[in-house]
Amino acid sequence: MITQFIVNGVIAGSVYALVALGFSLIYGTVRFFHFAHGAIYTLGAYLAFSFFVMFHFSFVPSVVIAVVLAGLVGMAIELVIYRPMRRRKASNTVLLVASLGLLIVLQNVISLVFGDATKTIRQGSFGPGYDVVGARITSIQAIIIGVSIGLCLLTWVILRFTRFGRRVRAVANDSNLSAIVGVDTDRVILLAFAFGSALAAGAAILISLDTDITPTMGFGALLMGVVAAIVGGVGSIPGAMLGGLLVGLAQQLGVSKLPTQWQDAIVFLILIAFLIARPQGFLGKALKSTGV
Repeated sequence: MITQFIVNGVIAGSVYALVALGFSLIYGTVRFFHFAHGAIYTLGAYLAFSFFVMFHFSFVPSVVIAVVLAGLVGMAIELVIYRPMRRRKASNTVLLVASLGLLIVLQNVISLVFGDATKTIRQGSFGPGYDVVGARITSIQAIIIGVSIGLCLLTWVILRFTRFGRRVRAVANDSNLSAIVGVDTDRVILLAFAFGSALAAGAAILISLDTDITPTMGFGALLMGVVAAIVGGVGSIPGAMLGGLLVGLAQQLGVSKLPTQWQDAIVFLILIAFLIARPQGFLGKALKSTGV
């Protein structure tokens, strides 16, 4: 029985890792919590549902279109909302409140357009699954884990070895210095929003193959993704993967001994412990103050 909880934790953790990656990528460039990331997550699932179920596109084109559109919506949020506010020297607190407002507005727009009833992307019934060390895992769940790991590795390669990745890391380290040496920080931030939003949409589509979708699904995923990013170390791709795995395992193993209502409480107890003992997370770097 315990192995089944571990497998379930790995499935959930792989999705949380993708959410954490997208969130960290955006946070690293703008330095405030983009809570509307949760609405983009939800939007990705509903866009895939629209093209695949409602418009009868093939599955792969539906996913590609949904991910691209989610990335474009992320870019629009940066261009229309955040960038004008930054140019007016809005504080991070103001930007944070704006992101919360966007989350609520977008969530309600999705509810208005698609309704509050649960919907599903998957077609047909589940197969019997496979036995893995005493646990059952379906082919869909195996795909979720495999694709999530693949996307995490692809993100690492892009940020580590491409020109775009080097510029993202430069802006994340010091945006002012990056601008001085000729980096177009606005363009880097815009692309970071597109990439991070696409990762969130991909995560939502993957988990929607195994569960139903609702207009509020993004809020819980956002919270778990933020916790995973902080626990793993904001800005660290391996850290996001480790953080997502820890959050997923904590949720599933916790409910093996405690009532299900403790599931989220366990995760936030872990977050509090990390904020006290190791605020930079697993693989994050401790901030150093410099005297002037």
